[in-house]
Amino acid sequence: MSCPGWYCGRVPLTNGDYSECGPCPRGFRRNETTFICEPCMDSPSFYDWLYLGFMVLLVLILHWFFIDMVSMRRSFSKDVIILHATAFLEIFLSCIIALLFSHPIGRLSVHSCQVRTISDWYTLLHNPTPNYEKRIHCTQEAVYPLYTIVFLFYGLSLVLMLLIRPWVCRKYLPRQSKMSIYAAMYFIPILVLIHALVGGLLYYSFPYLVVILSVISCAAHFAIKMDQSISSLIITTVVEPRNVIILIGHWCLHAYGIVSITQLTDPMIHALLIILVPVPALFYIFTAKFTDPNKCHF
Repeated sequence: MSCPGWYCGRVPLTNGDYSECGPCPRGFRRNETTFICEPCMDSPSFYDWLYLGFMVLLVLILHWFFIDMVSMRRSFSKDVIILHATAFLEIFLSCIIALLFSHPIGRLSVHSCQVRTISDWYTLLHNPTPNYEKRIHCTQEAVYPLYTIVFLFYGLSLVLMLLIRPWVCRKYLPRQSKMSIYAAMYFIPILVLIHALVGGLLYYSFPYLVVILSVISCAAHFAIKMDQSISSLIITTVVEPRNVIILIGHWCLHAYGIVSITQLTDPMIHALLIILVPVPALFYIFTAKFTDPNKCHF
């Protein structure tokens, strides 16, 4: 009853027998003892939900970034806020529909297969060749549904954007806002390609990427200001609502990365780390004067 390779299994047949070794159906994974494909009935772990949340936030932040960039406004206006809210609505609906279409269908709960190793994301590379003869193709979604649900979410977000956003853009900022749609039609397929190729690497590295990118983007936000004095950086950050929201957004992303790394396994200690979230912004503000190129003499 044993099967070669890491992912080949047998499926029970209607006559009481078992099939030849092959890929398990979607939503199934072989039992390592009996080599029989069994349905995945686990619930996604806290880390799995954080990973899915990262994929959702990635699309939402890119939408907001391009809306803000093409609007060319230094302060929030009614039109820009409505476009941001529309993007949030599109992503929210995409998440709900993607969860409803996952097993069990029609419910917001999800049944999943537990991720064991990084090879679970790349079963295509582990098709066995017994005795170096005929290759047995056992490619399957061993990390169900973490792989396909992201593709489903990307597709839904693109479709909903094309159904909802043009009507909103037609009324609010008709000239500039349509460019945010064109941008999404480029970056969503790029995200699909990235997920298809390095989804497993992202699964294990996304907490560190969130922390690093949040620090870099926070520094870039301050670096574009002409006046790099401490007083100016503090005043413009506190007085202008747009800068306050952007800074709070960076802090939230930084906190999200810390939670993803620690998974709050020790709530008391790990919660204290979140207090350090404002440190990168404060570090930039109080050290910017030492990085003025005009004061550097070589």
